[in-house]
Amino acid sequence: MRVIEVAGFGGPEVLTPVEAPDPSPGRGEMVVEVVAADVLWVETAIRRGVAGAHFPVVPPYRPGVGVAGTVAAVGGGVDPAWVGRRVVTRTDHRGGYLERAVVAADGVLPVPDAVSLPDAAALLHDGVTAFGLLDQVPVHAGDRVLVTAAAGGLGALLVQQVRAAGAYVVAAARGAAKRDALHRLGADLVVDYAEPGWIGQVRKATGGLHVVLDGAGGAYGRAAFPLVRDGGWFSAHGSPAGGFAVPDDRAARARGVHVVGIADVQFTPERRLRHLRAALDAAAAGRVRPLIGQTFPLHRAADAHRAIEDRSAIGKTLLTVGPPVG
Repeated sequence: MRVIEVAGFGGPEVLTPVEAPDPSPGRGEMVVEVVAADVLWVETAIRRGVAGAHFPVVPPYRPGVGVAGTVAAVGGGVDPAWVGRRVVTRTDHRGGYLERAVVAADGVLPVPDAVSLPDAAALLHDGVTAFGLLDQVPVHAGDRVLVTAAAGGLGALLVQQVRAAGAYVVAAARGAAKRDALHRLGADLVVDYAEPGWIGQVRKATGGLHVVLDGAGGAYGRAAFPLVRDGGWFSAHGSPAGGFAVPDDRAARARGVHVVGIADVQFTPERRLRHLRAALDAAAAGRVRPLIGQTFPLHRAADAHRAIEDRSAIGKTLLTVGPPVG
């Protein structure tokens, strides 16, 4: 089978297609014929070798953390009725940029008929984070909510969920294409980081925010914190703009601002499955739909990483493997 491997840290070019033996499932495992593989921003940092403090990956390794596809075979102790079923699952340290993945059967969820396999792959991590985050951060009808990095895979889901809750949604992103996508998602106000007065636009339109869901971090998240009303909520769960924008603890306490950090969305396997099931059910019912901005065939994994790193990617980036079936 084809698989992407990384022999040493470096630029996107280190993502190398190679041939590997077809895998066989062990006891309690399945082999999934992959249709779509999730690609995360953090994987680009791991590949560059700058995420060792949080992800102690050592080359050579296989990148990728999750897939959606069809069960091709099962090992001992697994119900044979799973064979042929459409599923979505994490692959963790085994890699996910490949044609066939061996996964633990107890981490697999069936994909509802109304949800495509690419959509299921797009929900595998961003759906879990979005539903898990809003399980902790209360959003009510009439609230004023800012979502940063709103045109990313996670941000697009948060925009939809916050709007469905009846809140006023301010979506922040960079560039005309991303702004257009956020207007289509129904954001009440879209602001551009490239405009020096974007914070002033948010303040004028909202008079202050009940909630900030910061998926950008860096200077953007830090600039947004003063907009939170006393007693409001600030989630510092994103870092692509330069680290997590965790507010000063004393300043937050003085104003009664509730702060949620990245550790609060590191869920147990049981909670991950619960939130993923909720995301899949919401997609099946048409309440949310992942924003898949670009897909690349498996052998172009390097181009997928480049699109994420140069900020040209909109929404979720996926690798496609095999025939483009639902």
